[in-house]
Formats: sequence, C-alpha cells, structure tokens
Amino acid sequence: MPTTLPGRLRARIRQLGMTAADVAALAEVNRSFIYDIIRARSGRPSLERLERVAKVLKVDSDWLLHGVGHIEGRAPFADRPDDEFIAIAHAAARPSMGGGAIVEDESRPGRDYHFRRSWIRDKLRAAPSMLRVLQVEGDSMLPTLEDGDTVLVDMNQRTPTPPGVFVLHDGMGLVAKRLEHVPMSDPPRLRIISDNPHYAPYECMAEEVNVVGRIRWFAREL
Repeated sequence: MPTTLPGRLRARIRQLGMTAADVAALAEVNRSFIYDIIRARSGRPSLERLERVAKVLKVDSDWLLHGVGHIEGRAPFADRPDDEFIAIAHAAARPSMGGGAIVEDESRPGRDYHFRRSWIRDKLRAAPSMLRVLQVEGDSMLPTLEDGDTVLVDMNQRTPTPPGVFVLHDGMGLVAKRLEHVPMSDPPRLRIISDNPHYAPYECMAEEVNVVGRIRWFAREL
C-alpha cells in the first residue's frame, strides 16, 4: 500500500474510474489543487478542500492523509499479493548470447516470476500471457547483458521498429541480439548486432529470422 497522500489519491481516483479533472469538478476545487497533490507539489493542502475531495472519493480525509479511516467499498489496494502481482512463466529454453546453442533447463515448480500488474499494464502495455522470463548465456551482448541475466520477453513485439534487443532463433538455437531494420532494403533485411565488439554484426533476410520477442526488462544478481 502506498505510504503517501499522492499515492493514495492517485490509486482511489483510478479505482473509481475517474480522472483528476472529474474529481476537481465534483468537489468544486481547482484542477491544480488535485494535480499538485498527485505530483507531490503540495506539502500542506487545504484541509477544507481535501474534505470535499474525500467526499467525492467516498473515503475519510484521514485515509487520504494517513492511510487510516473509512473507505466505501473495497480498498484500492489488494490484501493478497497475487491480486496485485501477476505471475509470468519462466520458460525452459535459455537464449545463448554466444554460439547460439540452445540449452534446456528443466522446469521446476515455483519458478514463476511476479511483477506488479500496474507496471505490466501501464508501463509495458503488454499482455501478461505473451510475456516470458528467460535466462541468457554467454558474453556477446556485454556490457548490456551479462551471462546469467534474467530477461523479460514480450512475444507480441517481434518487429525491430524501433531497434532494440530481441530473443530470436538463429537456426541453431535461441540467441539474444540487437536487431535493426536495414533502411531501403527490398526485400526487407535485418542487421543482427552483438554489443560485444568481438562479435561481428551480420545481415540476413527478414523472413529468415524467427524473432521470439523483444526484451523489455532485465535483472542480475550482484
């Protein structure tokens, strides 16, 4: 649960399907009053106006200010992590960043990774069912990706416009590479790039490349 007034205000407005402008109009306050709170620009908002905002949002003003007090209906924050977070499957195949050989990893229970629903929805704008978590191998994408990094792949994004880092099948196995469209190529061609300068870039026909998806996020252990 957010520990700030801006976080609680933003969450309640979103939960009720309203906008900041809607709340301002119904509470008869300036829009800037709402926006300043949401953007953390108002450290000491008028309590009288905040009371009117709380009434529109059907909560106690104390709940907005301190996180305690009455809320009409369900709170905008989940009590269970699975309601607020979504599980993304950990794929068995591991993309290699070196020679390209596929490495099989036995699926194990409990290996799903959990991400905040709001981040998947609002930031990535991705369909959870089309996301997969993989581990990468090798050194061809250094310094961007290191051996053993965990990556989140969006299988709905398979076109390298704009350019980016993708997981693809190179005919031998899964690899993580940087892809970009070759301008003015007809038929279309792709340039496949390793960030490590020890690996030479190469080109091939777009139809020959089996792109699995774009890498949207990564993490590594220190």
